[in-house]
Amino acid sequence: MRSLPLHIQALAHKKLRAINSALRVEDLRVPQGNRLEALQGLRIGQWSIRINAQWRICFNFIDGEALNVEIVDYH
Repeated sequence: MRSLPLHIQALAHKKLRAINSALRVEDLRVPQGNRLEALQGLRIGQWSIRINAQWRICFNFIDGEALNVEIVDYH
């Protein structure tokens, strides 16, 4: 498993805090740079927000709680 590059870690931590404090998945539409999207295919039922062009945080959001949170290299 690859580790998260140091220059991405602080930004990822900020995004993870936002996910943790969200009451509804729609709360993550702001800031617009999150680019919240419902995933398809093998990840149907999951959501993602962008850390940057390469890295995403994927998660399920059920009853006001983020579950199965993972940081994924999309490239």
